[in-house]
Amino acid sequence: MILNVCYFRIILKLLLYISFMLSVSVQGSIVLLNSSYDTARELFMVINSSFIRYWKTDHPNDDVIIQQSHSGSTKQAMTVLQGLRADVVTYNQVTDVHILYDRGKLIPCNWQFRLPNNSSPFYSTIAFVVRKGNPKKIYDWDNLTSEDIKIVFPNPKTSGSGRYVYLAAWNVISSRVNNLKYQDIRSWMSKFLHNVLVFDIGSRSATATFVDQLRGDILITFEAEANIICEQHGRENYEIIIPEKNILVEFPVTWIDANVGKHGTEAIAKSYLQYLYTEEAQKIFADFYYRVHVPSIMKAYSNRFPDIELFRVEDQFSDWNTVMCVHFNRGGELDKLLAMRHNR
Repeated sequence: MILNVCYFRIILKLLLYISFMLSVSVQGSIVLLNSSYDTARELFMVINSSFIRYWKTDHPNDDVIIQQSHSGSTKQAMTVLQGLRADVVTYNQVTDVHILYDRGKLIPCNWQFRLPNNSSPFYSTIAFVVRKGNPKKIYDWDNLTSEDIKIVFPNPKTSGSGRYVYLAAWNVISSRVNNLKYQDIRSWMSKFLHNVLVFDIGSRSATATFVDQLRGDILITFEAEANIICEQHGRENYEIIIPEKNILVEFPVTWIDANVGKHGTEAIAKSYLQYLYTEEAQKIFADFYYRVHVPSIMKAYSNRFPDIELFRVEDQFSDWNTVMCVHFNRGGELDKLLAMRHNR
């Protein structure tokens, strides 16, 4: 435990040092730092290059450098609160952005209404990745409590995608049977969590466990990440299953008011996030298997995105703050279910 704490402190100090160095503009350059979630590295490499070309059409003499910081969305948010000098954040859960207001007052409380679609320029859902031939015959959530199934997905305590997986499972099973008792839902969730082979800290490490270490029968992750895995590691090795009833995964973004003022980057930070809504950027998102809000692009990429029934967390549970208190904070449902898991 002491080693883990020391390791975390070393990493935090390193991130803060990098943040400081990046916040110091090279003479004649504009440096923008984007704090983002674990699996967005490749996506934003392309977005950044495209945005720089876009920006230079009106600012040809500007030398723009866009830097990235990636890890689990929640971990990134905590690092920003602890001093990472990000100009913009692009996360995978609303609470990871809103905590920047709640705990740090780094952004205003109405941040979500400053950009279209509740400041979420693209979205996704949850996918199952199984090995070719689907040897364990996994087709839907109901199959995931069989005793011989070994599941891999990120820890809901540290990962936005992990929380979406948990909430999707909870809602789907609770809606399958009318008047299902609360205790029955908890019993099913306990069996589901009991089958989790490993809770990695983030989506990318969960992917490594499943793909590189060949552990587990199923990886549960974002639809976009599932398709990238298959492209990079061979569609002949994996199959993707998209449950027909599924959860809407939003990717909220904002500029950090407290930082852009200090850095002199407010104009470019706002432009960067507004650019994410342009047709050019929306096509890039679709190329990376993210769903977008432009109907013509969704139609053009319709072969990538099966029609499914999506539900919003706020519609099926409550507001995100309540969800966090009930399910994910210390002593919440997740902790109770994990205790049941260990006692099985």
